[in-house]
Amino acid sequence: MRILMITPGTRGDVVPAAGLGARLRSHGHQVAVAANAPYADIVTAAGCEFRALPGDMRHLANPAPADVDAPARRMRDYLRELRDYMAQAATGTLAAARAGTDLILANSVAPFACDVAEGLGVPSAGMYLQPMEPSAAYPPMLLGLARSLGPWGNRLAGAAVRAGPAPYDPACARIRRDMGLPERTRRAAERCRVRTGWPVYHGISPTVLPRPRDWRAGLTAAGYWWPAPAPAWTPPTALVDFLSAGPPPVFIGFGSTGMRDGDLIVTAVRRARLRAVVQGELDGSYDDILSIGDVRHDWLFPRVSAVVHHAGAGTTAAGLRAGVPAATVPVYTDQPFWARRIHELGAGPAPIPARRLTADTLATAINDVVTVPAYRGRAQYLARRLGAEDGAAPLLTRLGI
Repeated sequence: MRILMITPGTRGDVVPAAGLGARLRSHGHQVAVAANAPYADIVTAAGCEFRALPGDMRHLANPAPADVDAPARRMRDYLRELRDYMAQAATGTLAAARAGTDLILANSVAPFACDVAEGLGVPSAGMYLQPMEPSAAYPPMLLGLARSLGPWGNRLAGAAVRAGPAPYDPACARIRRDMGLPERTRRAAERCRVRTGWPVYHGISPTVLPRPRDWRAGLTAAGYWWPAPAPAWTPPTALVDFLSAGPPPVFIGFGSTGMRDGDLIVTAVRRARLRAVVQGELDGSYDDILSIGDVRHDWLFPRVSAVVHHAGAGTTAAGLRAGVPAATVPVYTDQPFWARRIHELGAGPAPIPARRLTADTLATAINDVVTVPAYRGRAQYLARRLGAEDGAAPLLTRLGI
């Protein structure tokens, strides 16, 4: 079968999809991944065909700096740029699908891919990294809430968010017009998908998020989708040398949300009196701190004592898979949810909201995550559980494997 994955977004959206694609390829399917140009190498390294989506979401990954309130005008500009990005992604999705496919898998920010599938007469399914279904078990991911609103509040808020406007609404409407489809709002289309049991496959561990009781039929979550193996990849020599020069360091990185204050991080590490590997550029060089660029988490994380991160879905999964505890600094959307889950599962201290990040709060969190044995014990237990899961199994079953 020719399978097309639609993955607008950042690196964290593309890596799990490419890993799932590699798994599907191992069972004889042809897999193409539509993503932005900066992630072409990730797709091709997984053995999948790359189909380009115009645009680049990296500069949109963090709508508001952690230390300031976003002025209304700035947020309006951000939302306009996000709508423009979605419009480009929708155009690229149509072109990618017209290049040939038998099944379209769309991530959670690409509902226009379902309209494209309808217009071409091919089946589609969801391929989500976050739980988007309204549920009593969690608040809406898009609101970036750090706490549950309670069962009724969670469901009501989730339903309200689903019914409200979204940046991809104009893109969905335009695609339907361009393909000669009957006029239908994105919200009406989502209600139709719910009514017909449209399948959604989640790259989420049931150990981390047990399947909510109020999920409808057709929603599955059997485990994470891990990055494709890269036997030819080699770590930077400077990183290997740094790791061998002393005890396991702490990893500090904030993914697509970008580096926080570099001086703050250096001060916090010095106060914690530990070694650290920091993802991002720092001013100056240090004997006990190494700054690095992108490095495979599946290689690095098992070699560190703890990870400090933004609690993005992919980084959260990688840390738990490695069996290392985590201190989290969530910024927005689903990050507060995953940060809270790490703490509730006992694999790390309470999250630090990004707006409350200081050298003192970070140093305290680093010390806690390294020195409290229970955090490591729980992380290692969760790693064993994750190792027994197969996130691709439900989709493989649908494909008759």
